[in-house]
Amino acid sequence: MDSNLVIQPHAGGQAFDQSQVPLYYSRKTADILHKYGPGPRVHFHMGLFAPGETPNTTVSQRVLKRRIIASQEAIVEHAARTWGAYATPPASLLDIGCGVGGGSLYWAQEHGAEVTGLTVAAEHVPLIRRFARQAGVGDRVTPLLADVHDYTAPRGFDAAYACESSGYLDRERLFEVVAKALKPGGWFGIQEHFICRPEWTDFIDAYYKTRLGTLTEYIVAARAAGFELEQDEDLTDRVAEFWVQSMAWNTAELDRIEHTGAPAAWSRERLRESTITHGKLFRIWRDHALETRLLLFRLGGGS
Repeated sequence: MDSNLVIQPHAGGQAFDQSQVPLYYSRKTADILHKYGPGPRVHFHMGLFAPGETPNTTVSQRVLKRRIIASQEAIVEHAARTWGAYATPPASLLDIGCGVGGGSLYWAQEHGAEVTGLTVAAEHVPLIRRFARQAGVGDRVTPLLADVHDYTAPRGFDAAYACESSGYLDRERLFEVVAKALKPGGWFGIQEHFICRPEWTDFIDAYYKTRLGTLTEYIVAARAAGFELEQDEDLTDRVAEFWVQSMAWNTAELDRIEHTGAPAAWSRERLRESTITHGKLFRIWRDHALETRLLLFRLGGGS
């Protein structure tokens, strides 16, 4: 498949230009490291809070940052536990859209997996290698500059993982590629956001340069590639708080810049835009206009 893929729009949407995804993530790298770093495990995805948990936001920026990072770690750990990785760790795992490597390092450090991480941002490759060495898993994490639409690998992975990356991908092609990469009976875990109220689709897709889909779309694409949906967990209510905490961090960062004149990774305009948007995103998640789900698919052919 052409890596400059232009995916046709879903209802009411714009055509999606796959070639813009590397540019988006390249431009976001400094922001990600500033807000969610310094690492070595750095994530760029939503985080999980306890049911009904609404921590107060009148705390220091340092506390907000620790809380956000802890929530990001919590959702990865929750997924791994739910998917049975603690009981039966995957020996090898394909991390699709690995960002700056937080998930890849998690699977290598906590479960001993040999991880191949795919990223479309060239500058992320040496960054992930450095983080993996710092974490003591440089020999177990292999970052590759690769577009999953074109990726081929000999069948041999026990598991695959896509954390808030499948929204950028052609779903039929994604499941086809993963089916060829996994051993029979292997699992494919996905953390993603799914459209429930289509009127918000254009707003979300434009802001994140993505192309979110419906749960039905994923299930149909998965079955066509030989997968069955084994688990489906709705975490929308437990991740909505992430936007409140993230918005509070943005506000604290804006105050820091304006009162100290300190150098910043983000401009004042970008921070203001992000803060306003986060308020809207919180309402979208609170009202289940979009839902965040953990999906576990199993490839047929296992014993």
